Amino acid sequence: MRTHTGEKPYQCRQCDKAFSQNSDLIKHMRIHTREKTCQCNLDDKAFSINCYPLKYLRTHTGEKTYQCRQCDKAFSLKTYIINHQRTHTRQKPYQCCQSDQAFSQNNSLIKHMRTHTGEKPLQCSLCVKTFSKNSDLITHLRAHTGEKPYQQ
Repeated sequence: MRTHTGEKPYQCRQCDKAFSQNSDLIKHMRIHTREKTCQCNLDDKAFSINCYPLKYLRTHTGEKTYQCRQCDKAFSLKTYIINHQRTHTRQKPYQCCQSDQAFSQNNSLIKHMRTHTGEKPLQCSLCVKTFSKNSDLITHLRAHTGEKPYQQ
């Protein structure tokens, strides 16, 4: 009946999101507690809500059910093909609100925003230096290891 009435009597105390079933609230609470109740037996990946989601298992089987109609590429997840198709359409739906730059993927916008905020969430495990970009951290780590990959 709650489906028809829209009643959602079970409310999260941390974010005020409401649910029609108590079981859905319990699953939702795992987001806040970061509780991982299901462990994949093929690797170390753990899940908070669904045990071994089908889309995750495809990473082990190599199954690629989503085929691009414009090129030969195939993908295991729907989100991957959606992102890929933007390379054909040149669609950039993620707009920076502080500059005129736009991005095809949300994670690219998030990384770009670090240039405005000065956030440096990546820290070197060998010293105290922090970085905003993973590529800068990798380059920095070479200073510790002495690796010179571009030298002949």
